[in-house]
Amino acid sequence: MRGSDPFYRDTWVEVQLDAIEENIKNVRKRLPKQTAIIAVVKANAYGHGAYEVAKTALASGASGLAVAFLDEALALRNDGIRAPILVLGAARPQDAPIAAENAVSLTVFQTDWLTEARQHLGGQKLSVHIKCDTGMGRIGVRSTEELKAVEKLIESETCFSFDGIFTHFATADEIDTALYEKQYSRFREMVESLGTRPPFVHCANSAAALRFDQTPFNAVRLGIVMYGLAPSPEMKAILPFPLKEAFSLHTKVTHVKQIHTGDTVSYGATYTADQDEWIATLPIGYADGWIRKLQGQEVIVGGEKAPIVGRICMDQCMVKLPHAVPVGTEAVLIGRQGEYLVSVDEIAEKLETINYEVTCSISARVPRIFMQKGQKVTKVLNFLLAK
Repeated sequence: MRGSDPFYRDTWVEVQLDAIEENIKNVRKRLPKQTAIIAVVKANAYGHGAYEVAKTALASGASGLAVAFLDEALALRNDGIRAPILVLGAARPQDAPIAAENAVSLTVFQTDWLTEARQHLGGQKLSVHIKCDTGMGRIGVRSTEELKAVEKLIESETCFSFDGIFTHFATADEIDTALYEKQYSRFREMVESLGTRPPFVHCANSAAALRFDQTPFNAVRLGIVMYGLAPSPEMKAILPFPLKEAFSLHTKVTHVKQIHTGDTVSYGATYTADQDEWIATLPIGYADGWIRKLQGQEVIVGGEKAPIVGRICMDQCMVKLPHAVPVGTEAVLIGRQGEYLVSVDEIAEKLETINYEVTCSISARVPRIFMQKGQKVTKVLNFLLAK
């Protein structure tokens, strides 16, 4: 039986919904009026919390949502989200009736898939978007001949509704635009080859939506920018407006001790004190997505920087303090405390990866607290205890 607290550990993520709202509205101002925003909330909204982000995005100007898998779409439907949802990845043809029943659009790109799905749909009608592979090399039709064959089959069957066509850019976030321009041109050719133009034609991800004219098409897919993160380090210098990070990671000190010269810390004794030092233990580790490679990374404890010392454990890590602090002192691993900031990009650089991976990697056992106007909103989500 659960008590009055929404979770029982002193480690949590805070998601600033106001930041997501502001980021979306700033993009909205730059788009043609007729251009729809599809908010990408796959991977639990890049680790932020799909349901709350979806609600915020829809209230802030998005008219639809996109996810990676049918399971993600159905989870949103089960939570009461009724807006249009597009599954960007491949779904199994035998699951087409489930998508149709729940008014979820599926991505298609093969005539064989459509033929098999038709056998399962019966009298149900499935909304589909055709994916074009213009240079990403994942899924999609690669030629106008393939596209016309897929379109012909869709249009010939009453069980399908041709609602969209799209592609995805491989390098829209890079300064060199040669491949982007090639993909863009190829997509326009493919769209122009259609016998019927569907209601939604979309190609722009966050980077393209910020950088390039969207007039020829009528929808964009906003992902990483919605969360206040630059699509790439190269794009930081050319962003048209400041982004507001929505994600921060917090914990509290569980133990403080003084160690002496020659004492070691954590597995493998990889850290040895060269003088008397104050060490704090934090209840977060690599099972939470705070991985071992972050050894040496500075966090903020009681308004002061403190480096992680010794190997990060599965559930705990240790930091070197400038002086003793009380047990229960808050530590910020990502975010701002006092005059200091540890950004998602700083953690990404330490890990030699991208900011997307950082927020996606913070595991489901870290509760998400949703903030709006400086206050906790009613829903505090702990994925281990939910439902």
